Amino acid sequence: MTVDTSTAPLLGTVLDGRYRLDALIARGGMATVYAGFDTRLDRTVAVKVMHPQLAADDGFAERFRREAKSAARLSHPSVVAIYDQGEADGHVYLVMEHVSGRTLREVLRERGKLPAGEAFDVATGVLTALGAAHRAGLVHRDVKPENVLVCADGTVKVADFGLARAVEANSYSVADGTLLGTVAYLAPEQVVTGAADPRADLYALGVVLYELLTGTVPFVGDTPLAVAYRHVNEDVPAPSSVAPEVPGAADEVVRAATRREVDERYADAQTMLSAVRRARATFGNADTAMIRLDEAPTLVTTLPPVVPTPPTTPVKAKKAKRKRRPWLVFLAIATVILLVAGVAGWYLGTGRYSRAPKVVGLDRAAALVALREADLKVREGKGVYSDTVPKGAIADQTPDAGERVKRGTVVTIAFSLGVRMVKVPDLRGKTEKEATDLLRKADLRKGAVTRKYDLTVPKGRIVSASSPAGTTLPHDSRISLVVSDGPAPVTVPDVRGRALDEARRMLTDAGLTVNVVEEFSDTVEKGRVIDMAPTPATSVPRGSAVTLRVSKGPQIVTVPDVRGDSIERATERLEALGLRVVVDHVRGGHGDIVLDQDPREGTKVRIGSTVTLVAF
Repeated sequence: MTVDTSTAPLLGTVLDGRYRLDALIARGGMATVYAGFDTRLDRTVAVKVMHPQLAADDGFAERFRREAKSAARLSHPSVVAIYDQGEADGHVYLVMEHVSGRTLREVLRERGKLPAGEAFDVATGVLTALGAAHRAGLVHRDVKPENVLVCADGTVKVADFGLARAVEANSYSVADGTLLGTVAYLAPEQVVTGAADPRADLYALGVVLYELLTGTVPFVGDTPLAVAYRHVNEDVPAPSSVAPEVPGAADEVVRAATRREVDERYADAQTMLSAVRRARATFGNADTAMIRLDEAPTLVTTLPPVVPTPPTTPVKAKKAKRKRRPWLVFLAIATVILLVAGVAGWYLGTGRYSRAPKVVGLDRAAALVALREADLKVREGKGVYSDTVPKGAIADQTPDAGERVKRGTVVTIAFSLGVRMVKVPDLRGKTEKEATDLLRKADLRKGAVTRKYDLTVPKGRIVSASSPAGTTLPHDSRISLVVSDGPAPVTVPDVRGRALDEARRMLTDAGLTVNVVEEFSDTVEKGRVIDMAPTPATSVPRGSAVTLRVSKGPQIVTVPDVRGDSIERATERLEALGLRVVVDHVRGGHGDIVLDQDPREGTKVRIGSTVTLVAF
């Protein structure tokens, strides 16, 4: 078969180094769907690759990832499972369960319409899926035959949960006439306000039911916008008005599901499911068969031709009949043997095997139903902590979902204990490394670290944490830390020229300590600060020492008695005391002996004062 690669440009490639795209399944308005093979897990999958114009929108890609994750949490036998989502080489993609079968749209193309019984069997399967999704907080928003898959055994699965919401946020607009999805199934409130709650899905399913029963949608128009506004302004007609054979009970279900006023519809999927089952019970046995795409193999034995013999007498006819009887017995025995062999071969080959359904994320009751329907037994294991599965739901299963197992195999399920909670350790006063180690041991992580000055906590120690000690938090939470930078620095005040007591008080009030060094000064009054170190206006750590040079006043010496000394000797003695010497010779004299001195001996004078010596 030749495939038009223009509509399937990725055919034959390996997406993201993992998913081999083997065949084109379908191409729609939002994406191209390929039959693929997961080379890592060795299983067949369906890969939906978004069209480039959507993938190029960063906002859409982010919404798509978010909605795909939400939809992946939905696990139910009637919902096409989502295995993975990602982005590679500019392609945004979704990896889903590969369902062997056809879309409901293909079934309608082949058969035109369905008997009421089959149509309501389809609706039952769809409502089971919608009910599970609505309970999980998901609204499909695009229920239509293209998104309903009919499996080979007649079971129904619903696909594309969450995808419509991601596209809606990207392109929905009433003002410019752009409408999300297929307008033939759009609820009135989606046209008018863009709102969509679970009852919008029920409206769309009501329209799908109408189409299954009649072979056509209730509203058509020249443009999508015209069709959309017919949903707003007209009631969906009774299916029997187009197909008279439709039972009245079927009319009532369609009418109740497609009320234009939201509050007049079925309250939820479970309510509509009950109504569908009640109506289905009134149809009798004529429509009981589910849709099947391939019946169980039928063994056919070709009989040899029998040539009739014209009867002559009753006795001859009786003899001819007796001659044929051994052939009939032989053929009956052979047929039974072949049937038994066929059944035995089927059982030994595939009949005794089943696929483990995915029960992770389901509550206990739903998990038990799914496992029992697969002819598997259940063992309840110990609870496990889970960051993604709500407390009480199934968090783990062994064997894994999709694994081929013998019927009757025991599947061990473990219930979620919810997110594991841990206590925050006491971190105050610890070093940053010590705090990091304590958080790691408590299964917590260090968050942002900020620093601040603190008078009481030493530098490098923890001042506080974002959550106090003893607080219970989910494991792996981040705890922000405040680390001390020690006391805040202070600016040295200028105390030069001030009295020592005042200078000491000013420095102490500023958070500094004081050292005092006294020295003589001829210029600064005794008891006042001559100079200081560090210099004024310097920024220093709180508690630093400031050295003050404090004046002792001028230095005083006592003038000695140098009379009778030689001028040289007297000069040496006086200069050694820091005094200056002036010699005054008596007129006419040239002697070297000190006759007198001024000031007199015993006089107190400042260092540097002048002593006049009188020599003869």
